[in-house]
Amino acid sequence: MKKLLLLATGGTIASVEGKEGLVPGLSAEELLQYFKNDILEVDVTCKIIMNRDSTNMQPEHWIMMANTIAEHYHEYDGFVITHGTDTLAYTSAALSYMLHGLKKPVVITGSQVPISFKQTDAKKNVMDSIRFAKEDIGGVFVVFDGRVIIGTRAVKMRTKSYDAFESINHPYVAKIEENQIHYLWKPDKQTDELVLDTRICPDVFLLKLHPGTKPEIFDFIKHAYKGVIIESFGNGGLPFEERNLLPKIAEMVNEGIAVVISTQCLEEGQDLLLYEVGRKVSQYNVILSADMNTEAIVAKLMWALGSEPSLNEIKRVMESPIAYDLSVEWES
Repeated sequence: MKKLLLLATGGTIASVEGKEGLVPGLSAEELLQYFKNDILEVDVTCKIIMNRDSTNMQPEHWIMMANTIAEHYHEYDGFVITHGTDTLAYTSAALSYMLHGLKKPVVITGSQVPISFKQTDAKKNVMDSIRFAKEDIGGVFVVFDGRVIIGTRAVKMRTKSYDAFESINHPYVAKIEENQIHYLWKPDKQTDELVLDTRICPDVFLLKLHPGTKPEIFDFIKHAYKGVIIESFGNGGLPFEERNLLPKIAEMVNEGIAVVISTQCLEEGQDLLLYEVGRKVSQYNVILSADMNTEAIVAKLMWALGSEPSLNEIKRVMESPIAYDLSVEWES
């Protein structure tokens, strides 16, 4: 019989009515009570790590989850984490970088409606997650509404619908229908042993450009952050007329700040070398995000900055595929 560890962190799935609206309140054991008659041929142990709305999730909490999995790694065949949906994709990406060489599944799930409500997606999502956590597969995965997504490619697309998450720029791992897992793509089997690396530097700023963005904004950013991710337009160009941002980008890079150029377009990634507006900024040793999603870029940059390497080393790490976070053909 497979042994699984269910780790509860709060979120909508564990929420109850509070004085000021829904608030996480159920323990891991209380969550599991909703499945006690459905869980067969598997031994599930519960552990509560925290009970918080995922809006309040911080990078330090990713470390707590990673440490817990590493601590119990040899005791269980798989892991399920119940989590709020709002920052679930950031957590799944962060754990993908902190836990190297996973030969067992770490499955993250949640729900759009609390499990205590009559109409809820929580029961299906947890049962699907338990089912997938029994598989002979390694890695971090998001399981939601019958979809299995590799941890670095999940993005929350909808605030209310049950099909909240999609896999961006990468195939789905599997679909779960009528209690059956149908694989669409499988990650390579790991040959290395598990390595825990929770070094994190949370001093990362995410800036979404808009027409009219003032160059002076970077004077504030560079004094408070060690890395900045710029969500630019289209293929990743930055404006250099009127409100010219390029001199400030050069200043930040020269002062040792890691600058990542991304795109506001959700699919297909950026290509700085296609247009003049991209080529002009590419000369400043900025980091290219290729087809990574924002959640993965944020978590990866915090992780890359954690060991305090040189800018060139940060650039190398960020532009190298890790846990399938960017397509191989984007390698520079």
